[in-house]
Amino acid sequence: MFTGLIQRIGTVKRVSRGAGLVLEIAADRPWPKPLEEGESVAVDGVCLTVVKCDGSRFTADVLRETESRTGLGALVPGAKVNLERALKAGDALGGHIVQGHVDCRGEILSKTPKGRDFQLRVRCGRVIAAQSVLKGSIAIDGASLTISGLGDDWLAVDVIPVTAAETTLGAKRVGDMVNLEGDVVGKYVAKTASSAGLTMDALARAGFMD
Repeated sequence: MFTGLIQRIGTVKRVSRGAGLVLEIAADRPWPKPLEEGESVAVDGVCLTVVKCDGSRFTADVLRETESRTGLGALVPGAKVNLERALKAGDALGGHIVQGHVDCRGEILSKTPKGRDFQLRVRCGRVIAAQSVLKGSIAIDGASLTISGLGDDWLAVDVIPVTAAETTLGAKRVGDMVNLEGDVVGKYVAKTASSAGLTMDALARAGFMD
């Protein structure tokens, strides 16, 4: 479990594609407590298990399912990635509940300056859009962000300077692909509503909507 507050920017040092995808990544600065083999680290929002580690550098295996659903398979040596270690009991939940289970890939449609900030508009698909709400949360490449705009198949988020500087989002460009994980609470609400037959029409007929 993660919170979506990026702790380090990592650099991909090695990509191995033998029997399966293996990534070797180095954090941009040491961790307060060294990594341990077997712990979980979110890499661009994808929960991976540390197989080997040496200081701020670690190696992780990537499942074929994960490779097909995320952008990890497109990484090359020198690529920058967002890193976050898993939460421990008692840690502050500063962002929102992020599982590290990416739902889909999204495409950046626009990057619009707004004073010191900028807005990213991302094509997310109808499923993620339907599970999202304005002022709700979305994880983009593992970073917890607040939804400031929403359409049938897109969403928008505003990025403040510190987030742009301490994550890879500041370097994103129009056309880039990103990993998206919808809010887990929204997923369960949508699943429950679907199972109960609750639609917008049904709510309107029941008098809950004008």
